[in-house]
Amino acid sequence: MSMTDPIADMLTRIRNAIQAGHRRVEIPASNQKREMAQLLKKQGYIDRIEEIDNNAQGTLRLFLKYYVREGQRVGVIEGIRRVSRPGRRIFAGKDNIPKVCGGYGISILSTNQGILTGHQCRMRGVGGEVLCEVW
Repeated sequence: MSMTDPIADMLTRIRNAIQAGHRRVEIPASNQKREMAQLLKKQGYIDRIEEIDNNAQGTLRLFLKYYVREGQRVGVIEGIRRVSRPGRRIFAGKDNIPKVCGGYGISILSTNQGILTGHQCRMRGVGGEVLCEVW
């Protein structure tokens, strides 16, 4: 069965796993999801990534990060939101790349130079499709 929005599925799986307190989440692999996961790891939102070759598509296993606040275990990812959807694409030029939570979060964009954070796009002077926001 084909999925209309695999990126939204990835973000929902991460959001649900954090709310349930799971240490890891498994996601069907694709090149775009792999790049987004690498970006989340590089920015410190997830701990590590494992690739499992169990079928033709493969699976990404993401290990989530938590910290303790007032005796409670809280996910490093407090919120994750899909911005551009198949029914409504959202693009940002190099001059109007959105800042998330006043610069504390990141926006992830798909550009002609690959999947980049909003900060990287501003530094390189490129725009693109705003995939999601993470804070």
